[in-house]
Amino acid sequence: MSESPQPNPPTVETNASMQEFYQLQQELLLITLALTGVIFLSVWAFYSLNIALNYLLGACTGVVYLKVLARNVERLGRDQRRIGKSHLAVFIGLIIVATQWNQLHVMPVFLGFLTYKGTLLVYMFRSLMPSSSR
Repeated sequence: MSESPQPNPPTVETNASMQEFYQLQQELLLITLALTGVIFLSVWAFYSLNIALNYLLGACTGVVYLKVLARNVERLGRDQRRIGKSHLAVFIGLIIVATQWNQLHVMPVFLGFLTYKGTLLVYMFRSLMPSSSR
């Protein structure tokens, strides 16, 4: 009777890598929330509360998208060989709701969703800075 191969026990290097991944995930989430707050208040000040709330809906959906994507990346290599498409369902659902519901404006919702992209830009510029100036 042949036994199935047992998975290798987690190594110290794997644990350190996962710890680094979790720190990155938390940092990206905090930056996204900070950007969302600043942009929400700016949109409210320059446009209207309705437009700002549309932006906020998109930004919150972007945070959910980031969390789902992070969960998919976390499973990569351990449980699955490639990233699933479940994170795309979040975006598609948001756009469908925004286009079908009369009180929502598609552009602020979409731009709110893209807030996580701004987070990635902030993170990239921070990582390009010399470590002495951080």
